[in-house]
Amino acid sequence: MSATMQPYVPGKRQPAHMPKGRLSRWSELKIWWREIDRVLLFLIFLLMSFGTIAVAAASPASANRLSTSSATLDPLYFFYRHIAWQVMGLVAMISVSMLNRENARRLGIVLSAGMIGLLFLVPFVGVEINGARRWINLGMQFQPSEFLKPAYVLTMAWILSWRIRDPNLPVLGIATGLVAVISALLMLQPNFGDTILFGGVWFVMVILSGVDAKRLVGLIGGALTGLTATYFLYDNARHRIDSFIGGGTAFDQVDLASRTLLAGGWTGAGYGLGIRKMSLPEAHTDYIFSVIGEEFGLLACAVIVILFLAIIGRVLLRLIDEEDLFALLAGAGLISLLGGQAFINMLVNLQLFPSKGMTLPLVSYGGSSTIAVCMAVGLLLAVTRRNPFLKSRTKGLGDLAGFGQANSMKDTSARPAREIHP
Repeated sequence: MSATMQPYVPGKRQPAHMPKGRLSRWSELKIWWREIDRVLLFLIFLLMSFGTIAVAAASPASANRLSTSSATLDPLYFFYRHIAWQVMGLVAMISVSMLNRENARRLGIVLSAGMIGLLFLVPFVGVEINGARRWINLGMQFQPSEFLKPAYVLTMAWILSWRIRDPNLPVLGIATGLVAVISALLMLQPNFGDTILFGGVWFVMVILSGVDAKRLVGLIGGALTGLTATYFLYDNARHRIDSFIGGGTAFDQVDLASRTLLAGGWTGAGYGLGIRKMSLPEAHTDYIFSVIGEEFGLLACAVIVILFLAIIGRVLLRLIDEEDLFALLAGAGLISLLGGQAFINMLVNLQLFPSKGMTLPLVSYGGSSTIAVCMAVGLLLAVTRRNPFLKSRTKGLGDLAGFGQANSMKDTSARPAREIHP
C-alpha cells in the first residue's frame, strides 16, 4: 500500500483523504446505485408495468360488479387508484432499499412486533369483509398480516442467525414458537391461505439455516397433523378442498377463473374485448391472471411466469456467494414469500390449487397491500446490496446446495473478504 493511502485506524487522527462527517445525499445515491442489483430492479419495474396494463383491463369488470343503481363507478376507477397506490409503493420500495442490512433488520423486528400486536386486536376491533375479519382501520384500512409478511422474514432470519454466535441456542424452538403464534392469530380471522404461506417460508428458512434433520422431521410431522386437524375443524378450508377435489360446478370462482383464462387462446381477445371477465369476481385482484389470459392470451401469461422465474433466479444467483447468514436467510425467505404467493395465485387461476384469496404480487390491484409488497421488494433489494469491488472467500448458498465444493480448493488468500454480520 502506498504512503498516501494508509489504512484508517480507529482512535487515530483521520487522514485528510477520508471523508469527514455524514455523506451527502448525492453520495448516498451514488453508493446505492453502485451496490443495488440493477438487473433485479429492472425486472421488478417491468413486472409492475405489466401489472398496470392488466389492472386497466380488469378494472371495468370489477367496477361494473360493484356499481349500484345509485352509484355507478367509472370503468377505470380501479386503474386510477392502482396508479396512486403504485406511486406510493415505489416511494416505499426505493426508500427501504436504501437501508443498510443493519437498519433493514431493525425495521423488520420493530414492524414485526407492531403487526403481531395488531393481529391480537383484529378479532376484537377488526373490520369484517366477506365473512372474514382480517382488516383493521387506523385511519387507513389494511391487513396487518400483509405488512407482517416481510417483517416476519427478517425477524426469522435474525433469530436463526443466532446459531453462528452460539450453536447451543434454541433457535429452532424460538422460530417455531413464533410461526405457531402467528398461525394461531391468522386462523382466528380466519386466514388459512396466509397461514400456509407463513409456514412454507418458515420451512425454507429453517432448512437453509442448517437445523438438525431429525428435529426438523418431527416438526414437519406436527405441521401435517395440524393441517389434517384444520380440515376437520375449519369449515371454510374443508369446503374449498372438497370443491377442488370434487371438481366443483360451473359457477365456482375457480372454475370461472380457469374458463376465463383459457377463453382468449394463445393471443387473446384483445384489450377491452374480454367478455367472460365481466362475470368473474375479484377480477382486479385474486383473478387478474385469468383476465390477462382472456384479453392478452396464454403467451402473455407465459411472459408473467417467466418474469417471476427470472426474479427468483436472479435473487438466488445473488445469494450464491453470500457470506452473511442473516442476508442469506432473509433474501431466500423474501423471495420464497413473493414467489410462493405468486405461484399459488397462478395455480388457483389454473384450477390446480384450492382458492386461497391471494393476490398476484406486483401485478394485482391491492390498495395498501401494494405498499406492503413493495416494502418486501425494497427489503429484498436492501439485503442483496453488495459492493461490486469486494469478492468473497466462500460460497454461501452454493455450499448449502452442495456445488460450492469445487471452488473450495482454489486459492482465495489474495481476495479480500466482506465483513460478516451474523
